Amino acid sequence: MSRIAEQAMPVTGGAGTHADVHVAAVVDQVGRVLGTQAFPADAAGYRAALAWMRAHGELVKVGVEGTGSYGAGLARYLAACGIEVAEVIRPNRQARRQRGKSGAADAVAAAVAALSGEASGMPKAVTGPPSRSGR
Repeated sequence: MSRIAEQAMPVTGGAGTHADVHVAAVVDQVGRVLGTQAFPADAAGYRAALAWMRAHGELVKVGVEGTGSYGAGLARYLAACGIEVAEVIRPNRQARRQRGKSGAADAVAAAVAALSGEASGMPKAVTGPPSRSGR
């Protein structure tokens, strides 16, 4: 009897970004959380985060908070690896205080926003310091 090879299911990632640590999350096609994990905010951490997300299935997209600041390096790394990256707008501070500040909760929210299409913005390009005119 022949076995049918298991096919990797599509998954969506999310990243709550901070100065020293990024927290990644992975959700399935209906938004169920498959896991969360913290990684260092450096090149080795980016590689480990991508490998961890891919271990959960076929990684379709990753929502990243702060692609113009703390998440810039991660967003560039993922894009260079061929991963679709969506800019996730951080919730306002009042909303974050009401639900509690948590890197894991932020990462899950980023993944769900990417999955639903709410986070469909293109990541910010960081090519140098912002101009004084704000453009």
